[in-house]
Amino acid sequence: MLLLVLALSIGVGARQLPPGEVWQGLVDSHSEAWTVVHRMRLPRTLLGLLAGAALGLAGAVMQALTRNPLADPGLLGINAGASAAVVTAASLFGVATFDGYVWFALAGTAVVAVLVYAVGGGRGATPARLALAGAALNATLYSYVSATMLLDTASLDRMRFWTVGSLASAEPSTVLKVLPFVSAGLLLALGLARPLNAMALGDDSARALGARPGLVRAGAILAVTLLCGAATAACGPIVFVGLMVPHLVRSLTGPDLRWLFPFCAVLAPVLLLGADVLGRVLGRPGELQVGIVTAVLGGPFFLYFARRGKGARA
Repeated sequence: MLLLVLALSIGVGARQLPPGEVWQGLVDSHSEAWTVVHRMRLPRTLLGLLAGAALGLAGAVMQALTRNPLADPGLLGINAGASAAVVTAASLFGVATFDGYVWFALAGTAVVAVLVYAVGGGRGATPARLALAGAALNATLYSYVSATMLLDTASLDRMRFWTVGSLASAEPSTVLKVLPFVSAGLLLALGLARPLNAMALGDDSARALGARPGLVRAGAILAVTLLCGAATAACGPIVFVGLMVPHLVRSLTGPDLRWLFPFCAVLAPVLLLGADVLGRVLGRPGELQVGIVTAVLGGPFFLYFARRGKGARA
């Protein structure tokens, strides 16, 4: 599935190119399609691959850490924290490149992740309290983002496409700059699979199995910060990916995080890049931003699977 969607992402776009011409553009630097493939579609595809893996794995880590099936970087305000920090950077400090965005996004992500966890009750947090804390922070931060952009027209012009979530502005340099942050987050998250499995039994049982709950929580928050911060700085806030993918993957792998985490990292880009291709096809000669497509498709699919899961338990 991933290989298929990668091929579609390179081969399908707002400008229609025959498969043979796409291949020539991929391998022949003298081809007329070289610029389209290498400067536009290939960076966009690679960025979607990285961002999808980051968001899908971040959602899985958050669901495991909070024991909340509704945990998602978008729903719990994590993306909103990154967005608020980036808009502040653009409005107050004139930051306009990924090099500047990423550090503000990481800081905003970390602060909101800790706040949601603390306001939701810390170790005694329940899914309902975490969801309420995330919803409150999400609404507050996005209100701040909207107000800042309305009051600062220059900021609005720079950020209006970024705030809906988009891969359209992908550049080779952006992919290279995102790669270290996402790679570090992926390795850290995958390394936490076993201790997070143990913590599902409770802190006391986790300690008996050799895990250190405090250190595991800190590592999980750091992993989510790296993954969400880098993806949001590069693409803008994209919702639903981190919520839906772990639910779909869990039906294939079961609850064992040692299988769940790698499959989320592989299958989440399928969803993100598939939505991006769909937006390019439906919006011709322009395009629909990928954040809009995932938001429109996400609700009905999530309700369907939630309903099906409820029926299966009954």
